[in-house]
Amino acid sequence: MNTKSNAFLETEPLGKLMGKYAVPCVISLLVAALYNIVDQIFIANADYLGSYGNAANTVVFPLTVVALSIAVMIGDGCCAFVSISLGVPFYMFGQAMNPIIRSDGSPQFAMASTLLGALVNIILDPVFIFVCKWGMMGAAVATVMGQILTAVLAVWYLFHMKAVGLEKNSFRFHGAVIKKYIPMGICSFLSQISLVMAMAAIQNMTLKYSALDPVFGQEQYTQIPMAVLGIVMKFFQIVISIAVGLAAGCIPVVGYNIGAGRKDRARALFTRLLTAEAIVGGVALVIVEVFPLQLIGVFGAANESIYYTQYALKYFRVYLCMTILATVNKGTFIYLQSLGRAFASTAISLVREVVFGVGFALVLPLKFGLDGVLYSMPVSDVLTFVICVAVIMYTYQTLRTECPKPEELVHT
Repeated sequence: MNTKSNAFLETEPLGKLMGKYAVPCVISLLVAALYNIVDQIFIANADYLGSYGNAANTVVFPLTVVALSIAVMIGDGCCAFVSISLGVPFYMFGQAMNPIIRSDGSPQFAMASTLLGALVNIILDPVFIFVCKWGMMGAAVATVMGQILTAVLAVWYLFHMKAVGLEKNSFRFHGAVIKKYIPMGICSFLSQISLVMAMAAIQNMTLKYSALDPVFGQEQYTQIPMAVLGIVMKFFQIVISIAVGLAAGCIPVVGYNIGAGRKDRARALFTRLLTAEAIVGGVALVIVEVFPLQLIGVFGAANESIYYTQYALKYFRVYLCMTILATVNKGTFIYLQSLGRAFASTAISLVREVVFGVGFALVLPLKFGLDGVLYSMPVSDVLTFVICVAVIMYTYQTLRTECPKPEELVHT
């Protein structure tokens, strides 16, 4: 494998680099999120599906996260490893290649490949759902066709990389290399898997306690809580995609500068990242508190009962009231990963999703019933933020000391 120069990551202004890498990364993740969100919007506005289609989509959603967890483990791990060393089904392949393409210095191509796939999905969704009357199957077919296009573009790029020249030997499995980059991506994997566990707990508690509710226990309204949970999760997915994109876009820059011993640039980028994450969370908070009716309307509220609207309003305003802390927490997790501190990043992520996320989703409904599910999210984010404050202070302190050598980082 022949390596080329990525030295500009050490010399160009941080603001310019953050824009170059983070913005395309954010757009790529938003477009990837649109696959499921667009399907749900079309399904929700189909008269014969409505909230029942939304509820079904909510149940299936965690399965896509499982596939993504494997992809990001490989992709994010390779991204961090390649960056430090320089200072590797269709959906899974495309998502795994996305961060690798970014780390090669082509965030725009990564964005474009994902965007084109999502565009195909958006065009084919109404055709298959409304014209062909395929319903849920139509949404699935449109999604797969878009993912195939993204994967094909990723394969093409693999043979046209900028910073790394691939040779015949590059396509063989190398155990020593795998052992170095998989630990760096394990945080992404466990973060996604633990998120599935949290979603499963929330879904189960929603089903259990909605059946005991005087309104939603009635057969004609029983699907509403699960449908509302789905649309709130989809909005949160948009917000967290921006947060993850900002942080993931910084991985190549941070990794290279740590490898080059430029702790000052790594520290300055951390400050910029935390500020950006807080702004994203603040804007999202304003939207859910001030414009929840408009959000609900996008997902077919006009076709539903007043109970649907009332519950959705409450869900948005309570469940997402600490979004600003959630985005800062997520940025902190990923920044630690870019420093090569996979264990610390993974541990905090597991505490957030499993200990707090699953724990409070199971415990709070015992006291507050169906409302307890809503409270589990903000309570978890507040407690996680307390931990992250200590982590942020420690990270700043360590970045003022001598940077570890690249070979030490890849074994951390």
